[in-house]
Amino acid sequence: MNAGMQISVAFAGHSRIDFDKKPIKKVLRQQGGEVRKVARRLVARRAISAPGEMPGRQTGVLMRSIKVKVASGGFWARISPFKTNEMEVFYPAFLFHGSTKRNIQKRANYMAVALDARRLSAQGAIQSALQGALIPR
Repeated sequence: MNAGMQISVAFAGHSRIDFDKKPIKKVLRQQGGEVRKVARRLVARRAISAPGEMPGRQTGVLMRSIKVKVASGGFWARISPFKTNEMEVFYPAFLFHGSTKRNIQKRANYMAVALDARRLSAQGAIQSALQGALIPR
């Protein structure tokens, strides 16, 4: 027989603590927009890119496909290129992985560079939003 264990924590003077998701969603949307802005800037250069460089822009489809999606639960955000109607195939995958069939070599990971550029400020903003989202009652 497995004997279970239960641990509970109480806060003096408060019967419960509520959690408001609105500030979390708001800050995730804002910080995701900042990462998106950096990523779009990285692929905005009008040039033919070489392997290992940031992708160059010819039509701007890749740049416009970078979007922010916040989960309905509000605890994560995804900033990435999404397939749009302008794309026949999801070619950001070819830029990231390369393709022997299409003779495309890997390009630099612009999404990781964009996230690294905004990581500290995003973490600080999310942390302060989390602290503000706890509502003792």
